[in-house]
Amino acid sequence: MKLSVLDQAPISRGDTPEQTLANSLELAQWTEQLGYNRYWVAEHHNTNGLASSSPEIMITRIASVTTKIKVGSGGVLLPQYSPYKIAEDFKTLAGFFPERIDLGVGRSPGGSQLTRSALTDHQNKSLSDFPRQLIDLQGFLHNSLPREHEFRLVKAGPRVEKVPPIWVLGLSERGGTNAAELGVGFVFGHFINPANGEKIMQTYREKFKPSVSMDQPKTMVCIFVICAETEEEAEELALTQDKWLLSVGKGADTKVPSIEEVRKKPFTQEELDMMKKNRERCIIGTPSKIKQELTRLQHMYQTEEFMLITNIHDFEAKKRSYQLIAEAIL
Repeated sequence: MKLSVLDQAPISRGDTPEQTLANSLELAQWTEQLGYNRYWVAEHHNTNGLASSSPEIMITRIASVTTKIKVGSGGVLLPQYSPYKIAEDFKTLAGFFPERIDLGVGRSPGGSQLTRSALTDHQNKSLSDFPRQLIDLQGFLHNSLPREHEFRLVKAGPRVEKVPPIWVLGLSERGGTNAAELGVGFVFGHFINPANGEKIMQTYREKFKPSVSMDQPKTMVCIFVICAETEEEAEELALTQDKWLLSVGKGADTKVPSIEEVRKKPFTQEELDMMKKNRERCIIGTPSKIKQELTRLQHMYQTEEFMLITNIHDFEAKKRSYQLIAEAIL
């Protein structure tokens, strides 16, 4: 089993964005030392609680302070941008960091309609164009656009020898099918919605077509994980993520609260019910429990790699969580 990290650069209450970004660099170095395979950064906009607004810049900094861990995006919001420009950004990254860069892309609109309008500079770009944009992105990366394509003579530079692999982030059979038909990797977002995950992954594998990107299907599953020496400590740490997920779900403040803040106000029954539902997206507990659950999910999803996301308030406890998991599994 391979383990990787997804970092949304969540800002803990009391920290600054500057401190949070510095923490991302430290966490990348830490998890590299522990043997993690990849370190991906997310893309979020118009939120006060997530500092990961520009994955390309974060990837550059993180790859600069590490030596071997693969660094990538989880993921660039393709519907808002030009496939040509993304291809050039990531080929440039590949030139600086050969064979260490991953290009993960998603179909998300990136926020509210107003936020999306700001991202696209008022261009009315349709989300239904995502499959076509994926094809163009692969074509620009590999210089494989068909002769009849209007941009066939437009080359994405720099013309590096090895370009980053494409991974599609998805939550549905449509997402799995898009990745399979293009012949690229697929990342299932268990941490967002685990419903029908087994079927979605099976659809991807069954429909996969070899391509210039990949000759066989490759998958990952992303999941919230919190680990501590005892169940009690893990549950205590998880309360800050529980509260954060509730706030995100309500469209409220997205900074991660401290345990002291969480303890000040009791949860309503409605919130407790939602917390229970959200826990389906998480694994929380001791190293042995984490290993047991990931092994179960590995068999269910038929995947060899998990991408772990841990959005708790205490940064040192977060580092310790990744360490305990690595010691138990890697």
